[in-house]
Amino acid sequence: MSRIGRKPIAIPAGVDVKIDGQHVTVKNGNTQLEMDVHPDITVKQEGAEIIVERPSDDKNHRALHGLTRALINNMVTGVSEGFTKTLEINGVGYRATKAGNKVTFNLGYSHPIELVEPEGITIDVKDNTISVKGADKQKVGETAAKIRSLRVPDVYKGKGIKYSDEHLIIKEGKTGAKK
Repeated sequence: MSRIGRKPIAIPAGVDVKIDGQHVTVKNGNTQLEMDVHPDITVKQEGAEIIVERPSDDKNHRALHGLTRALINNMVTGVSEGFTKTLEINGVGYRATKAGNKVTFNLGYSHPIELVEPEGITIDVKDNTISVKGADKQKVGETAAKIRSLRVPDVYKGKGIKYSDEHLIIKEGKTGAKK
């Protein structure tokens, strides 16, 4: 039995879960996330818990069991607490500014780069730190990865945009010419 799949998902107070056949909707206030579950997987609500079950021990069913439970758990966590990814900008003259729902990046290119906040995502800019917040874990991660890809950290100097918890291994430059 899947260790992740067999764990029940606790529903916090204030979160409404609606299961309509294979369609799961999780709502809290104005935030709502929806997902269609694979037809082989059964999702049911018992009291203040959601239980995910599979029909057999087939390899495909085992994989779908844990995946479905994790996705529904992320939806419940997203609407109740939210997800955050933090990025840092390193480099002389590299900066980001926010105006309305647009973030403008100056990253050493000949032009500034503008990024519009996706729906359901909030981007906060303070000094050299960028925070990407939202209820949908996949969207938060995708937006953070898109921002990081604007200027990937340089392996020699460390200049660029990196995750705050990312550890960069800086390479040593050429040493043969110093003799």
